[in-house]
This record gives sequence, structure tokens and C-alpha cells, in this order.
Amino acid sequence: MSAAALGDTDAFEQIVSHYGPEMLRYARNMLSDEGAAEEVVQDAFVAAWKGLDTFRGDSKLRTWLFSMVSHKVVDHRRRRSMAPAEDWVFERRSTDSNVDPEKRASSDDFMRDLGKALTELPYRQRACWLLREVEGMTHPEIGQIMTLSAGAVRGQLLRARATLSERLAAWQ
Repeated sequence: MSAAALGDTDAFEQIVSHYGPEMLRYARNMLSDEGAAEEVVQDAFVAAWKGLDTFRGDSKLRTWLFSMVSHKVVDHRRRRSMAPAEDWVFERRSTDSNVDPEKRASSDDFMRDLGKALTELPYRQRACWLLREVEGMTHPEIGQIMTLSAGAVRGQLLRARATLSERLAAWQ
């Protein structure tokens, strides 16, 4: 980070290589559009490069970068309406020939239903759920990204989980 802040492009490339894939995964799941997700992440990295000298280290680098992506997602959503699509992260087809075909089909159906249920959640609930359950972030980290208190994040997660539980009741 220090080297990148001094203008070392190789150091910044390492940051992009390390955090880029998970930032892209998050953007894809928030926008359900591959091209828009790539654009949002690229814009976030451009903003990060320009703002490296303003990073004070109050949060982790990962949290700071995700907050930039989150803001870019909001900007993108304001400019365009969101069209639901199948989220690639929820397509977990097993290629193991030892897996029971019935179990594999059931798992694929569940992941499809989960992806559909997530697209129906309100923006904040969906974002908080993805950051917690897919990206493994803590409540304070999510709060920094979403500009919410840790308690508000917990509330969003509780509502998201309750809605998902209701919509996926057939799988319980």
C-alpha cells in the first residue's frame, strides 16, 4: 500500500490482483450484469489509485476498496434500472462423477432458488447478506462499506435472513 501510494504501479497491480476478483464477484451479485460489474470495479480502482494518498488506514484496505465498489454500485443503479439475472456465484454444478445425480440436481435447484430470492431482496439487505455470507466480512466492516452502524447491519441481516428463510421454506 505504501509503495502504491508513492506511485509504484507494480505495487498497485498487486492490490488489483489480490482484491479484484472478490470485488468483481460482489459487484456482479449486486448488479446481475457482467459488463456493468466490470465497469464498476474498474471505476472503483481508478478512484482508489487517485485517492491512495487520502487513505488514512482507519479501516482495512479491503474495507476501503469495497466501500468504493459499494458507492460505485449505488451510482450505477441510480443511472440505470437493475434487470434481474442469474447470478453466476449461485451456479455450483458438481463435476464429480461420484456425486449422486439426485443430490446434484437438488443442489442446483436450491442455488437457483436462492439466487432468485436474493434478487428480490431490497438493496441494503442484499448487499449486507452478500458481504457477510459470501465475502465473510464482519458487521463493522460491512457497516463501513455501507455507511451503516454495526447494529443497522445486524438488522439488515436479520431481515434478509428472515425473508430468505420464508422464500426458501420448501428447502428446510
